Amino acid sequence: MKLSHLPLLIEPSELENHLQDPGLFLLDLSKPESYADAHIPGAVHIEYQKIVSATPPVMGLVPGADDLGKLLSQLGIKPEHHVIAYDDEGGGKAARFLYTLDVANHPRYSLLNGGIYAWSNEGHTVENTPNTRAPSTYTVQLNDTPVANKALILQTYTDPSTILLDARSQQEYNGVKKFAKKAGHIPGAVNLDWVEFIDQNNNFRLKPSDEIRARLASMNITEDKTVITYCQTHHRSALMYFILKFLGYTHVKGYPGSWSDWGNSPDTPVET
Repeated sequence: MKLSHLPLLIEPSELENHLQDPGLFLLDLSKPESYADAHIPGAVHIEYQKIVSATPPVMGLVPGADDLGKLLSQLGIKPEHHVIAYDDEGGGKAARFLYTLDVANHPRYSLLNGGIYAWSNEGHTVENTPNTRAPSTYTVQLNDTPVANKALILQTYTDPSTILLDARSQQEYNGVKKFAKKAGHIPGAVNLDWVEFIDQNNNFRLKPSDEIRARLASMNITEDKTVITYCQTHHRSALMYFILKFLGYTHVKGYPGSWSDWGNSPDTPVET
């Protein structure tokens, strides 16, 4: 199978067949101690904090084009690389990096289903020596299509053709837990905790596609609508963004900053 035909969601057994391909770039977004203990052979590590930027109290922003270009160049990623990202938490951090690649217009990537848990627990080879790649020269031109911001949401949150998908816990959604000046959720948003689609009994893989589709349909999250995913900073909701894209939804956006932006803004309505 050519790398250009690798699926958006890849299984460990399939990845095993391509580890030696020079067009592959493996990126590990696990905790540093997890990477030091065991990682996929050849994988380069990056800490999550380095792939996002912040303007406190707003966190989880996408770096600017120059900063993002520098980051990809330092990692050694080239425009022609097929990037496979994984982590040790069920896919949230890895999905956020893949979302960032969408914003950077990088077309070739996959998420490793189950991450390091599925890989190591199912007998695939691991190593514990760190890896680096030679720096590249990556020039980024930002693509705004995957990005929702506060202004866009203020214009569209009452539009029936737009669905706001809140990937936080029910306590955050209901305003019981407060991590910003204001508590609650964006009016009209539906709540689907991101962990609902992670199968902890199957090495943290995503649950079966049919099950996910049925759950989304029960909440009127259909492919004809524009779906905007958000959480506290667009970390958890990045996995929802990826899942929707994987399922074939064509009108999906993520909200960098998410509730740290909306909940700290004086001009935003909220519901509890």
